[in-house]
Amino acid sequence: MKREDVLMEALPYIQQFHGKTIVIKLGGHAMVDPVVLENAIRDAVLLHYVGIRVVLVHGGGPEISDKMKQMGKESVFVGGLRVTDQETLEIAQMVLVGKINAGIVSLIAKCGARGVGLSGSDGNLILAKKMERQKIEVGGVQQEVDLGHVGEIESIDPALLNTLLDTGYIPVIAPIAIDRSGGNLNINADTAAGDIAIALGAYKLINMTDVDGVMDKSRTTVFRRLRVTEAMDLQRTGAIGEGMIPKVRSVIKAVGNGVSFSHIINGNIEHNLILELFTRDGVGTMISQ
Repeated sequence: MKREDVLMEALPYIQQFHGKTIVIKLGGHAMVDPVVLENAIRDAVLLHYVGIRVVLVHGGGPEISDKMKQMGKESVFVGGLRVTDQETLEIAQMVLVGKINAGIVSLIAKCGARGVGLSGSDGNLILAKKMERQKIEVGGVQQEVDLGHVGEIESIDPALLNTLLDTGYIPVIAPIAIDRSGGNLNINADTAAGDIAIALGAYKLINMTDVDGVMDKSRTTVFRRLRVTEAMDLQRTGAIGEGMIPKVRSVIKAVGNGVSFSHIINGNIEHNLILELFTRDGVGTMISQ
């Protein structure tokens, strides 16, 4: 397409999204590749300057594992789930809040906008409770496992986010929550992004990951459009891979609770965020009612 055609195709979407809130979950390779991350932040700043209220939520599991290894501490996983003892929680806070979050805020400034780094404990943004013992199958035997300082979200207070958005800032949220006793808990970033989108009444939730979207069982075809019921059917039949399950659950929950559209896209490909939002066909999977 000619450049002017690209711009004209984008125009109705820019008009449609102007003034709307979009929550973007940064994950996958963007958390370990600075070039991929900077490209994603540049696109997010563009959205900000065309009048979209942008909120960023990020993960950081691989970086946490790397830092633990550097500090001589082994990561402990049971059935694919990380066990978070007190020392692991402190390392997670160091990486998520002190490094990744601060780095994203710096990139936003480099791209010409104003970011504010937050964790879930700021302004009681994310209130959580300790996750109950989980039933996990290990070696064909079902066990009850205590995952330690891992939380499940009880409530989101969006007041601080709305204040920041109203005054032209881009909030950047690390998935560390606060509990009722003032302690901290590590929470799943996909879940946090979905619940934040619901609390803000967001128009869209976008999950940027390492795959092109929701695929069929053969992993050769990407579903460009899915209704919630269709996504739930794929989940029930086992077509959705293990790593995609929390992402799909998050977007299904969001759409079921007032978010108009949810998207899963490959964040490794430059400008996929812009192409998904501002072109007719998109590049990932869009889920709606």
